[in-house]
Amino acid sequence: MGSVDLERAARTAGLAAPVRWDEVTGSTNATAAILAREGAPEWTLVGAGHQTAGRGRRDRTWTDRPGGALMVSVVLRPALEPVDAGLLSLLAGAAWAEAIEGVGGLTVRCKWPNDLMAGDDKVGGILAESLVEGDRLASVVIGSGINLLAPEGLDGAAGVGTDVDATDLLGAFLAAFADGYRPEVPGFADDVIARWTRRSATLGRQVAAVDAAGARIEGTATGLDAHGGLILEHADGSRRTVTSDDLVHLR
Repeated sequence: MGSVDLERAARTAGLAAPVRWDEVTGSTNATAAILAREGAPEWTLVGAGHQTAGRGRRDRTWTDRPGGALMVSVVLRPALEPVDAGLLSLLAGAAWAEAIEGVGGLTVRCKWPNDLMAGDDKVGGILAESLVEGDRLASVVIGSGINLLAPEGLDGAAGVGTDVDATDLLGAFLAAFADGYRPEVPGFADDVIARWTRRSATLGRQVAAVDAAGARIEGTATGLDAHGGLILEHADGSRRTVTSDDLVHLR
């Protein structure tokens, strides 16, 4: 891929915005965040052939196979309250699942909050990072890493297939995401939650969530709240909503 491919993918989705391509970069999200702070318009795309400092949630390392992954970040400027920024990760997850199935034929489900799963294996992940100014959500960068080929030596990872064209896949994702990106519409949250729910690998399962302090919470994932938080029901019937916790599917 390159800048021309990013431009073609954007045009496929009916988008017109600047693009930035680096053969090697630290992190597309870091680059996109700088551009966002400098005033880059909505839908600015940043892509790379290889990341040397790719990140997941809580600054975990994201490992890609050079030349075998699609890594791209999108600058958004949504009319949302900061508490609702997590809805954009859910929308991105649903859009990627739809795009991967449509272009590559692989069934992909969304593990809350930001993993893309083919069965029990992870084919991609999403990292959303927000810039809040005062009480206003100034920008959100949605970073996506999709394995075309599974990284070598990484257990639990899979790829979407060597016959999948990365540019076509990105164009399908951008089109699917843009179709649902209506943050100014009152029913936006409900629409996103319904769309993600149809692709969920988490709802209805026994799960364990671990918060930042290390506390473990187990329960059945029964739904999402209006902000995209995961609702867990405990054995005694009580409920708790988790928002930024790590999540494990229990067998």
